[in-house]
Amino acid sequence: MLKDIPQLKVEELAVAILPPENGDLEDLWDVVILNLHKYPILSVMVTAKGYGELDGEKRTTSTFRYFIEEIAANGEHKIEPIQPDLFTLTNEYWISFSLGNQLFDKKYIFVRGSISPDNFTNIPILNRPGVMIR
Repeated sequence: MLKDIPQLKVEELAVAILPPENGDLEDLWDVVILNLHKYPILSVMVTAKGYGELDGEKRTTSTFRYFIEEIAANGEHKIEPIQPDLFTLTNEYWISFSLGNQLFDKKYIFVRGSISPDNFTNIPILNRPGVMIR
C-alpha cells in the first residue's frame, strides 16, 4: 500500500548554478550537484528541463537525463552547462539517488529570474559565488 512506503526527506544535497570563473556573465554557467553528506551517494539520476514564457510564447526546453554512478562524500559533480538566456525560464532539476539502503528523490526548481547576481551566496565545497537550492 502507498501508506506503507516511507516518505524520506532529502537532506544534505544541493544544486547550485555558478557563473563562469572568468567572470563573463554572458558565457555558459555551470549547474552542479553538491553532496554534503558524510557518505557517498550512488546511482544518481538527474532530469533537467526548462519551461515558462519567453517573448509572450510558452516555451519548453528539451528534457535531458543524466546518470552519475557515484558522488563522493562532501563532493560535487557538474551536471551541465546552461546558457544565461534560459534564466528567464523556470529551470527544474529532479534528482534521484540511493544512500545506504534507501532511495531518495527531490525536485530543485529555480524560478524565473532567480538565477541572478542579486541572489548569490557562497557555494560550499567550491568556495565560489552562485545561486543554490538546498
